[in-house]
Amino acid sequence: MSPTDSFASFPAQVWEKVLSKVKKAVVFMDEPCSESLHWSAGGAARLFGAGARNVKRFSSFEAGADDEPKAVFVVSTLLKGRTADVIKDIISLSRFQYCVVFTAVPHSLHLASGSSSSSSAESEGSPVFARFEEKLCEWMGDMNYTAEVAYAPVAFARLSPQLLLAPAFADLFPLLESDLQSVNEKRPEKRRFLSVADVDAAALPVELQVKMKAFASALDALLEFSSVREESFAVGPLSRLLAAELASHPQAKNRRKTAQNKASVVFIDRTLDLTGAVGHHGDNLVEKILSVLPPLPGHVTDVQVDMWELTHLRRTSEVQGVLAPGCLAQNQSATARLLWEAMLVAKQKEAVMEVRRQLVEAASKENLPIKMSLGRVTAEQLSSYVQLFRGSWGAVESHCGVLQLGLATAHTLRHPALTHWDACLAFERLLLQALGDSGLPDVLKQLLHLVKSSGSDTGVDPGSGDLSVDELLVLLVYVYSLAQETKSRSHDEDQVEKLEAELVGALTLLLTQQTTLSPLLRDITGVSSLEELTMERAHTALEHVFEILRGIGHARDHLKQLHSVYSAGDGVHQMFLWPGSETDTLKRYNHN
Repeated sequence: MSPTDSFASFPAQVWEKVLSKVKKAVVFMDEPCSESLHWSAGGAARLFGAGARNVKRFSSFEAGADDEPKAVFVVSTLLKGRTADVIKDIISLSRFQYCVVFTAVPHSLHLASGSSSSSSAESEGSPVFARFEEKLCEWMGDMNYTAEVAYAPVAFARLSPQLLLAPAFADLFPLLESDLQSVNEKRPEKRRFLSVADVDAAALPVELQVKMKAFASALDALLEFSSVREESFAVGPLSRLLAAELASHPQAKNRRKTAQNKASVVFIDRTLDLTGAVGHHGDNLVEKILSVLPPLPGHVTDVQVDMWELTHLRRTSEVQGVLAPGCLAQNQSATARLLWEAMLVAKQKEAVMEVRRQLVEAASKENLPIKMSLGRVTAEQLSSYVQLFRGSWGAVESHCGVLQLGLATAHTLRHPALTHWDACLAFERLLLQALGDSGLPDVLKQLLHLVKSSGSDTGVDPGSGDLSVDELLVLLVYVYSLAQETKSRSHDEDQVEKLEAELVGALTLLLTQQTTLSPLLRDITGVSSLEELTMERAHTALEHVFEILRGIGHARDHLKQLHSVYSAGDGVHQMFLWPGSETDTLKRYNHN
């Protein structure tokens, strides 16, 4: 098997170890592991196919039925703290006689994290896992019952043969200057760090150290499976520390000696260039689907696809929530999988035409009365093709994957928020021009006017001319990511501080006028409902947002050669952003 094939097959392969244990068991799984299974191994259907009796959330409010004596737990975290408490709660409410626990964190990290006060003699074997097995038997109520604990690196989600994501590490955020205060808090004054570029791993919070080591361990498992000896490059403070973790990983030395293949591993702090991540200059269908459709609960990479058009149900409050949503992850159908992979890489126009072609082919195979039409593909046209399958349940089952992707495309093309896409792109170009012609204060003035001009119904009517709070925050990230590129003047700092205070006030007012809160706003404010959102809480949350924005604005301060991602242009050449400019000189940051 080639390294590329190994890379693509690894996420599904590691699930085989879990699947071998789920027969006649109720399976409890946390969200990152669920997302890995969802994309890589066929989702819950794969568990049921392997003999599982039930699949439940990893929650203290769940339990096994009286006739379910076997449980399998799959978690992405250390077997301590909240994770251990939840397992104990579930077992205490059940009548299990056989428990199997899989953790995506290796035993060596359990040992190093202080989960056990083991001596060096004890460290042979798996003493932490053995002790946890004893606890499982205690919680089940009989030391003669069976308990097993094992390591399974189910950390990756396979979106395509060329793209793996790690949902368990979605919150592994790069270090910013604003983090220095907490890092330096417990250090003597003479030993305090002056820049995030100087921070070493030992100075970071224990939770973050564990997260970094777990990520390095998961990456090492992937390289081990692919028989790869890596050459690491790093750009950015956190990337440098992650590359060091991988280089010093206990199992890495032996792997490098025996590996048959070579590969370069490039670590880049995303905060060094956020313009590509938050900008609206992309022409990709999947990017727009992920931007406008609601996220699938508990997932960071998938969305909910409304399947109502495939039914004869009427949209009433009584049937709300009755119909399970569709999604983007397609494992069962090769045709749907190939369509998804095409959508990932193609331009929007090409992707939409491919979606139409696949829907036409599917309808033709089922002898459905399809009316061919050429020219521009519209949301209404795609919906009409999908609705041909309504009531033909055999046809729906056969082409379910293509139908879900077709509906996701149709719903995105007609989504009212998509009308803001071009508006946001226009604002970004204006702000980019202003950054080149003037300083940050002038750009913030434009943004302040934009915030104040947004109506109080922002977020209620996405089809109105006003930008939502989410979109305004994205524009702020875009601007601050380019803040270092502006022409700075001696008096700018005071102006920026004053304008930031005005922006916080205007955004606070706008935020408290919302009638609904998006997932992003709930996350930022820490509230789950509008009733909990006070003016003071909103103001405090937005002050913290601007603290992070200021850190983003200084993210490239420590770089000597990759300092700029923007060219202001002149009378002859147009301004532009440097796409992927950091790759040209990565060799200068060789971390080996």
